[in-house]
Amino acid sequence: MTTTNIRSSARSTVLATAFATAVALASATAASAAPVTHPGGLTHSLGSSSPTIGAAPGHQEQVAVPDDALAPARFRLTSGGADAARLVAAPAARARSAQEATAYVTRSGNVTPIRTATNTAGPPITVGDFPIGIAITPNGRTAYVTNWYSGTVTPIRTATNTAGPPITVGHGPDGIAITPNGRTAYVTNYRSGTVTPIRTATNTAGTPIAVGAGPAGIAITPNGRTAYVTNFNSGTVTPIRTATNTAGTPIRVGRSPYGIAITP
Repeated sequence: MTTTNIRSSARSTVLATAFATAVALASATAASAAPVTHPGGLTHSLGSSSPTIGAAPGHQEQVAVPDDALAPARFRLTSGGADAARLVAAPAARARSAQEATAYVTRSGNVTPIRTATNTAGPPITVGDFPIGIAITPNGRTAYVTNWYSGTVTPIRTATNTAGPPITVGHGPDGIAITPNGRTAYVTNYRSGTVTPIRTATNTAGTPIAVGAGPAGIAITPNGRTAYVTNFNSGTVTPIRTATNTAGTPIRVGRSPYGIAITP
């Protein structure tokens, strides 16, 4: 016996939750077409060609994506044909979400959003003087822009592309990186020789961390425990322990280190 069709609808935030967990379980009998809600909040109705679902693998589901268009996904029955279904994958929904992403470009005095689905530029967002670095929080809600000559960082709300109040950091803010949990943004202040941690929940700057001369690039390990800062004028890289915001012993590399990246 196979399920003929399952259709789901969910708000984009609910969909994100379902994908983040990669597993969604529902308890329902096939004989009932009443809406069923997964633990993550994803709601659908089940229908069947017979009173029992049976052990049919890989029947189809429709999952709502942010613009309410429906994309196909695959469900697999579990527990030997019992009344549970597990979300396996929704590549079409993922691809659609990726198509609707926005790129943010720092340029003279502003930031330009680009809608990647159409490769069209949106209205520029005014920020500080000479914006350089930019980083986006893991939840995608806020972009942080370093403004070199202003000595500030501007938060941009991505839902509306509006700039918030600038956050004062050090002189010549350059690079910026955000911890995997999204709680802290670290900004290199090239002319101050420091790194400023910003608490993203309140957009407040913490105590600057002294590093080498001319800190420029910054990258954070996937576990979020260490930030590595390139010191252009010192020829070193400084590790920062994020739990305590303390700098470790500089690592000598070579002349004029600038960019840095860390493997996943």
